[in-house]
Amino acid sequence: PLRYISKCRELAKHEAEKNKSQWKTMGPAKVAVPNPNNFLQKRSQEPKLPPKKKEQDGKRLLPLLPPRTYHPVVHIKKNFINKNAVAVITREPKKPRHFCVDTRQGDKYLLEPSGLFPKYIKKKNYGVLPKYVTRRKEEMKREEEEYQASVLEQLKKKAMKALSEEERTNILKALKKKWEEINHAYQGLPILTDTRYKRMHKEELELQLRQLEHDIEAIEKHKSVYIANV
Repeated sequence: PLRYISKCRELAKHEAEKNKSQWKTMGPAKVAVPNPNNFLQKRSQEPKLPPKKKEQDGKRLLPLLPPRTYHPVVHIKKNFINKNAVAVITREPKKPRHFCVDTRQGDKYLLEPSGLFPKYIKKKNYGVLPKYVTRRKEEMKREEEEYQASVLEQLKKKAMKALSEEERTNILKALKKKWEEINHAYQGLPILTDTRYKRMHKEELELQLRQLEHDIEAIEKHKSVYIANV
């Protein structure tokens, strides 16, 4: 049979010739043998500084002497052993750390970061009123005093009349009684509001209840009530 010949034979030859390196040779390369007289000497490759010039730019260089104001630093020898001994004697002793042992083998852990130590209640500012609360109380007190002063000024002009405690109590009782009556009527409404009249009646009662609750809260909150003479 005929021998197999690849179709890419010529292409493979072309690529082999193309990619062949010209500097690759068979055996050791033929290079010049170094001369034994040209050996590397000590400090031969270090950079050499230019020679010092006695005169530069026509001026004589002054000697490098320290000025008269120069004071040399005197190093005082320290006795670190005595210094450390004095520091150890005079410093405060370390406080003992509290541990908690939870097993028979003696396993222990620090008590302070565990949450079992009463750390919060032992603070210096524990139970002390914060500064912003005191400041806010002072501002509220000052505003109340300014309001009372303005009210007294209006009273002097006879523009307002102050309600007595008896009148205030009677008005408050009347408002609460009115709220109970409307609330009783509201509780008696049917569950199913399928008509327009029922919905409107329910909304009207709710509006009256909210208004009465607002008036009752305002009168209970302010002990002094003033009425304008219109």
